[in-house]
Amino acid sequence: MIYTNSDGGARGNPGPAAIGLIVRDEEKILEEHAEILKKPVTNNVAEYEALIKALDVASKHTQEELVCILDSELVVKQLLGEYRVKNPFLMELFLKVQKLQNRFDKITYLHVRRTDKNQKYVDYILNKKLDEKFGKRK
Repeated sequence: MIYTNSDGGARGNPGPAAIGLIVRDEEKILEEHAEILKKPVTNNVAEYEALIKALDVASKHTQEELVCILDSELVVKQLLGEYRVKNPFLMELFLKVQKLQNRFDKITYLHVRRTDKNQKYVDYILNKKLDEKFGKRK
């Protein structure tokens, strides 16, 4: 089974933003990625962008079962149909995720706390990118 952990963060809301993700199996990280987003966005947009990139990267490793782990309760609950997507821009990103899901036989979305060790790591790599580009947070 393949897992993704993804996270997006913005400094300001909206503000400069970055994403971080890992694709892993039970034991090891198969691939990791972090990047600065091209324009200032909200935290929720950054979370969706991180998931979209995670799905794209994961599709190189499996087309079977995938577990996507996020610390964004909003995104997970929207994807599970528990919350409606009201924001038109988030709806565009939601629909992108729906399309990317077709690459896999089965996807499970899980919400975890920010204290999860893999979530802490993806948060670290995205903040490292932001620090390199914009300086340390005060």
